Amino acid sequence: MKMHKLKALLSLSKPFRRNDSSFFLSNHYCRQFSAQPSYADYLQEQVLVEGRSKSRAAILNRPSALNALTPSMAGRLSRLYESWEENSDIGFVMMKSNGRAFCSGADVVTLYELINEGKVEECKKFFQTLYKFVYLLGTYLKPNVAILDGVTMGSGAGISLPGMFRVVTNRTVYSNPEAQIGFHPDAGASYYLSRLPGYLGEYLALTGEKLNGVEMIACGLATHYSHNERLPWIEERLGKLITDDRLVIENSIAQYGDIVYPDTRSVLHKFEKIDKCFSQDTVEEIIEALEREAESHDEWCNTALNKIKEASPLSLKVALKSIREGRFQPLDQCLVREYRISVNWVSKRMSDDFCEGVRARLVDKDFAPKWDPTRLEEVTNDMVDRFFIQLDELEPELNLATAIREPSM
Repeated sequence: MKMHKLKALLSLSKPFRRNDSSFFLSNHYCRQFSAQPSYADYLQEQVLVEGRSKSRAAILNRPSALNALTPSMAGRLSRLYESWEENSDIGFVMMKSNGRAFCSGADVVTLYELINEGKVEECKKFFQTLYKFVYLLGTYLKPNVAILDGVTMGSGAGISLPGMFRVVTNRTVYSNPEAQIGFHPDAGASYYLSRLPGYLGEYLALTGEKLNGVEMIACGLATHYSHNERLPWIEERLGKLITDDRLVIENSIAQYGDIVYPDTRSVLHKFEKIDKCFSQDTVEEIIEALEREAESHDEWCNTALNKIKEASPLSLKVALKSIREGRFQPLDQCLVREYRISVNWVSKRMSDDFCEGVRARLVDKDFAPKWDPTRLEEVTNDMVDRFFIQLDELEPELNLATAIREPSM
């Protein structure tokens, strides 16, 4: 029965939308586009460009920072993808990375520093730019491919999963650990997490647990799996294509892919327990359900409980509500809601948990955040709801180009 269930899950491994894909290019054959000098040169080096006559590739290039997204990187990605979409000579595009990570998410330490310097408006601008790029990718008119070879966390998933083709490898490690740093799953996470089988999305959002590449294939987050050593072959094969045909691109990737199944230790064998526990209406009820299951000395339940108890109580409740609302909303509405939540976090209107979580985990690294409120029972419905209400007239909402770009995800 378990194998039948896993095979059924594999059938869900379809693109989130009817977009096409990008292009993996060989360093040997690609021409490097020149950048602007001085400071502009430094900024452009964070996102490199490789090209062929019919394709372009954006390369995330902050390997020492696990390719964490800075405001300048988000802006450059948006400009590149917009220009490539308008260029009739370009048939398809791609995103990849240098180093051991694809993208570890937003550079939250930079955001933390900006907040402490009183530059909250710069943080808001970053989220505006990032979420608009996610929407651009989710409505892109040309085939696009993302090669998720390595760590893929938070916003790193947001800038890749809306794409047509998502290639994962034996090195891929995916997670949404935002609640553990006092934030919320954003950059479209409430859209794609809410559409995973059963209540897997709630489990991933509240615990921050990881999935490997095989598990991403099985639950539908990725479209193709290939061993890391074969990526150069995929690159070479795609590099020879002169096309904008999504089926040709898909078949070229699949030519070097693998058919894979999660091993017996995978969390995907825990679907019955995940659904039983994480289908509950509140975080408190989820914890109670896990505690009942843990009475049978279930190691998985104890691990999930410990992960949840490490997170910000306020973040847990905000994240759960966000994902539950995302189930019934298209991508653009999810991004607008996530923007409201993010603005409230960085503005410290309800809590300082975001800065406190970043401080504890990434700055001082004492791993002892002082959450406020400290306990789940102290987090009221009113406190949670205030993250979701429409921003006041002096605070503009996220403005997406929905009139001219209709999501097909």
